[in-house]
Amino acid sequence: MLSLFQILMLILNVVWFFIIAHVIMSWLINFQILNMHQQFVAQIWYALNRILEPLYKPIRRILPPIQGIDLAPLVALVGVYALRIILVNNISAFY
Repeated sequence: MLSLFQILMLILNVVWFFIIAHVIMSWLINFQILNMHQQFVAQIWYALNRILEPLYKPIRRILPPIQGIDLAPLVALVGVYALRIILVNNISAFY
């Protein structure tokens, strides 16, 4: 059962990394540091959007729109962190 805990923590860590990478990449694209006409940048952006959109879509339906600011990644990060806390506090259930 401990390996199940470790796998869940690994998945949450990967999701955390993807969200952080998506946020940083969106800033770099908006400030025109990264060029979307470059194929490599466009492929990474497309992949991150495909991976994270199923996570963001329900959050965006609940959150009210705030003048061009997308708070879905922030809520997703808080959710991932909360799940990590819940798993760590209940680690005894995995033994």
